[in-house]
Amino acid sequence: MTEMLGSDAFVRAAPTTLIGAPIGIVLEIAGSSSQVVLDARALELTAANPDSVVASAGSVGSQIKMRVGATWLIANIRSLRLIDGTDDRIVAQVDFLGEGDEERLTGKLYKFRRGVTRYPNPGCQVFPVTTADLKQVYAADDRATIEIGTVYPTRDIRASLYVDAMLGKHFALLGSTGTGKSTSAALILHRICELSPQGHVVMIDPHGEYAAAFRTNGAIYDVGNLQMPYWLMNFEEHCEVFVTSDGSENQVDADILAKCLLLARAKGRLGQEIGKLTVDAPIPYLLSDLTNIISLEMGKMDRAGDTAPYLRLKTKIDEIKADPRYGFMFSGMLVADTMADFLARIFRLPGDGKPISIIDVSGVPSEITSVVVAMLSRMVFDFAIWSRGEPQRPILLVCEEAHRYIPNERNADSSSVGRILGRIAKEGRKYGVSLGLITQRPSDLAEGVLSQCGTIIAMRLNNDRDQAFVRAAMPEGARGFLDSIPALRNRECIICGEGVAIPIRVSFDGLEDNKRPASDDPMFSDLWRQAGGEDQIIARTIKRWRSQGR
Repeated sequence: MTEMLGSDAFVRAAPTTLIGAPIGIVLEIAGSSSQVVLDARALELTAANPDSVVASAGSVGSQIKMRVGATWLIANIRSLRLIDGTDDRIVAQVDFLGEGDEERLTGKLYKFRRGVTRYPNPGCQVFPVTTADLKQVYAADDRATIEIGTVYPTRDIRASLYVDAMLGKHFALLGSTGTGKSTSAALILHRICELSPQGHVVMIDPHGEYAAAFRTNGAIYDVGNLQMPYWLMNFEEHCEVFVTSDGSENQVDADILAKCLLLARAKGRLGQEIGKLTVDAPIPYLLSDLTNIISLEMGKMDRAGDTAPYLRLKTKIDEIKADPRYGFMFSGMLVADTMADFLARIFRLPGDGKPISIIDVSGVPSEITSVVVAMLSRMVFDFAIWSRGEPQRPILLVCEEAHRYIPNERNADSSSVGRILGRIAKEGRKYGVSLGLITQRPSDLAEGVLSQCGTIIAMRLNNDRDQAFVRAAMPEGARGFLDSIPALRNRECIICGEGVAIPIRVSFDGLEDNKRPASDDPMFSDLWRQAGGEDQIIARTIKRWRSQGR
């Protein structure tokens, strides 16, 4: 092999000064992944080049190019190894990214496109990619785009996301805690809102972080102003809230609740107007009517069995009615038919210059958090289904801490929220519902959900299982970039899929302080120097604690 790759192999054809000297030759071609041999001495010369892109040629994650006919092929370096018995011949495993036309007079690349029409032959010369080449590669076409940062390792090439392609086929933002995930999510959503001030974005915020970032251009909802009517729940969600028994008793209680709930829905004026009423129909009813019907059913002479299931249901409903923590949803003030107003507020129809709803569920009792998220997610999906035939209003549903709501089989809790979000991932695109998943533990997501995301934005992941999970979900051409995920700095990411022309490594833009989420890490060294006022801090905290934030 070393005889075949003598020092003359890299200078067989005198290169033009316009495109620079070759740094290697193609050794082996095998579909998407191939091998090239790089000359270590040529790489030393290019390392001194003032162009930072040329200077990084030959390193893992960098790009190289090779001429085939009248086109330039662009490839990404996945791995490097030294040829046995040599100290200046390096074998690089490369993945082809795409091709662009060659300008005859200058040799420059233009009109870049994904995919390869014609592969090079072994012996074809390899050249370093320049900044000018990357500008052509990453140049956004005439589709709608948002700029989110700069392409690594350059400082002036902007990284863009194709909004329609990214939202049309869902996206996922992944990254370990402390990598800048929340700030990056806020940046992407701000850019989307700036591009589409009449958009319709619903974000589930489990920690109350994002209200601070969207005060000026978003509608903020929490337990104080959400006013989510309980009767909007479907039967499955009613069971999660009201049915507390297990095993065979669970089905008995559910059957009783189904019968009584249908009678309660049918009792109201709206229920009487509908000929074939179902237990899932969002028809207003009184909780007192439901408990009265349960009591009547319990007292019937022809009833078989004991009274325990009826008492369990009635006690649980009375308990929830009396608990002030549930007032945002089970208040007697929420009986009126406010469904149209609720949908208009939450889905931003019209947007009134505030295209995003931040639903802060941090104050929701933990026992029903998953039910609240399931209701919101299902209403997004049901609205899209039942509004077919109307002028389309696509909705983006963004779910922070997605692994809590769409757990894999190992962590599954058979809750309705996992089923509806899984359904949106599989079918939402057909109805104009886009799903954005944000998570620090992709390996805890339900299998198949991540693969439904057409665009994956991967920040640093420290866990081996998470890295393997993301690697399995990403396309073959992005594997070289994936190897650098553990080495990414904060606020850096790898993006691949439908939202970008080719996989790219991006340094995110900074965000103004008033647009950043309230998720900064505490500065222990500074805060632990401060003292004074602890008595008042404790007193105020206990007061809020006891009143549950009210």
